[in-house]
This record gives sequence, C-alpha cells and structure tokens, in this order.
Amino acid sequence: MPTAYVLLNSDLGSDETIISKVKEILDNEADVKYEIQGVYGVYDIILKISSDNAENLRSVITNKIRKIDKVQSTLTMMVIQEQEKL
Repeated sequence: MPTAYVLLNSDLGSDETIISKVKEILDNEADVKYEIQGVYGVYDIILKISSDNAENLRSVITNKIRKIDKVQSTLTMMVIQEQEKL
C-alpha cells in the first residue's frame, strides 16, 4: 500500500489547529488511512498517510495538506514499497 510520511512546520502556536484541519480533511477521504502527531524538534507535526491509490495519495498531500493555512513548509517521504515486504 503506498505510504508517505509528511513532516510539517507550522506557525508558532498553530499545531493543534493544523492537526484538527488535517483530521477533518482526511476523515472525508474514503480510501486514506493516517496517523498524525505533534512532535518536538525541527518539525512540528508528523503525518503518516496511506492509500491504495498512489496518485490519490500524492494529490491529497499536494492539493490539500500543503495548502492548509499556517503550514509554513512540508517534507514528504514516500515509502519504498518493495522494501516493505522484506
């Protein structure tokens, strides 16, 4: 299953708002599974997102997650599917 980890940087104090917005967006996506957490360090939020449809996964990240207000930047890492089976 295509999976990506998305690291998000947010405006100061907006973590909870962004997490809520991500949940709202992804709860309305039928074939998407996700986990989201606020974290300490260089990034503020980490999102693990999976879908049976790789193109839908890319579209959700690019057109919805990255465009959330107060998200300063993102770093997306796609999982190498062939290595998941090892």
